[in-house]
Amino acid sequence: MRSDVIQVRTGRRATVHDLTGDCERFVAGESDGLLNVFVPHATAGIAVLETGAGSDEDLLAILDRLLPTDDRWRHRHGSPGHGRDHVLPALLAPHATIPVLGGRIQLGTWQSICLVDTNVDNLEREVRLSFLTG
Repeated sequence: MRSDVIQVRTGRRATVHDLTGDCERFVAGESDGLLNVFVPHATAGIAVLETGAGSDEDLLAILDRLLPTDDRWRHRHGSPGHGRDHVLPALLAPHATIPVLGGRIQLGTWQSICLVDTNVDNLEREVRLSFLTG
């Protein structure tokens, strides 16, 4: 297995950050296998979805509805409503595994691999990319 960590700057607002290009570069030149994308943080997730056509904003909007930023959360350190960020990985897993054939990620036409980060307290994230030859 080959593995590497990339740094992603997510900033001070909830974001859906497209990792597809990073993933494509990571598996370029590989044979067949599996790409695993993992975010080792308790307040972020990985999603496979369409970006750029509004789906990324829709995802953040529905997360705001499902997980409001208010004082209902028992987990209270950090910015107001930060407890909701710790619930996020139960809804959006911190990992995704994507097949790779001939060094190319096998996504659908409109699919992208994205880091979803609602935690405004952390500006930087690590994402681990691992390739397992098949």
